[in-house]
Amino acid sequence: MSWTGDTVDVRFHGHEVRESSRRPRGDDGFGMKLRVVLGVVVLVASVVLCLPPPVHAVPVPGTGCTLFPKNNIWNTRVDGLPVDPKSDVWLRTMEAGTTNLHPDFGPPDYGLPFDVVTNRHKTVWISFLYSNESDHVHYPLGAKTPIEGGSDHHALIVNESTCTLYELYDVNWNGGKPTAGSGAVWDLSSNALRPDGWTSADAAGLPILPGLVRYDEVLDGHIRHAIRFTTELTRDTHLWPARHDAGSTEQSYPPMGARFRLKTDFDLSSFTPKARVILRAMQRYGLILADNGVNWFFQGTVDDRWRNRLLDQLKSVPAAAFEAVDESACMVTSDSGRADCP
Repeated sequence: MSWTGDTVDVRFHGHEVRESSRRPRGDDGFGMKLRVVLGVVVLVASVVLCLPPPVHAVPVPGTGCTLFPKNNIWNTRVDGLPVDPKSDVWLRTMEAGTTNLHPDFGPPDYGLPFDVVTNRHKTVWISFLYSNESDHVHYPLGAKTPIEGGSDHHALIVNESTCTLYELYDVNWNGGKPTAGSGAVWDLSSNALRPDGWTSADAAGLPILPGLVRYDEVLDGHIRHAIRFTTELTRDTHLWPARHDAGSTEQSYPPMGARFRLKTDFDLSSFTPKARVILRAMQRYGLILADNGVNWFFQGTVDDRWRNRLLDQLKSVPAAAFEAVDESACMVTSDSGRADCP
């Protein structure tokens, strides 16, 4: 606020309100000042209402860490981006016309577990099958570290002392001489990607934990990040922010890193509030193709609070209600996950 001569100039976010200081005889100035204050209040309210929703970094439960900076592509909305020209072709090869969504998690212990440790946790050296594309550091792995069931045997570990994420594929404790298919480490305060061409604990060379659906987010009423999912057939190329591919030369198959969103006109009114939280995230942040697997399976964390009623609702969503998104304009540099979408 500034006072200039016979006028009061009020400037707020580029808006200006001018109020003359001249007043009728007998006016002590209070009326003019009150009108200025009320004008500012109205202006502030109108500006606030017009502001876009705040962008938040996604927290790691039980820690002071976040899953990458708030401007990371995982945490970026894509509901305003254009449809990818290859959307229809990719959907056909992914059998979207005859397939529904499928949550790849559920009660009591189906899904991907993760562990939170501190610098006090003992670390070990791991022997890797894909050694040339793994990060060779000591990992905070132990005999009690939770490991995913099934065939992939992922281990996801956050060191809350350093906000570092460790992820392992096909890990085996092996009596204290652990082995794994591959291992990747991320600084959660950084947007840095893996070297181009390197795998991670998944085929796309991406982190897993930032793309998982968590029950605490559903209870909070907001999921503010993209969701990891799989499809059976992929092409032997990858799109930013993916760094690795594992597929065929068939050009009709989607590449690793392809992003899909639930169409904005898909009606959510018949779904329960918890299901709507997940589906709204799919409309706003979408799905990122991160690994080969069953078509349209999306991943979440192990949590005994999941209920089949919720999951069954999600299974009713047709994959044909999705479309591929062109997020190429969001890339700032190819070696960074930082996003700046138009």
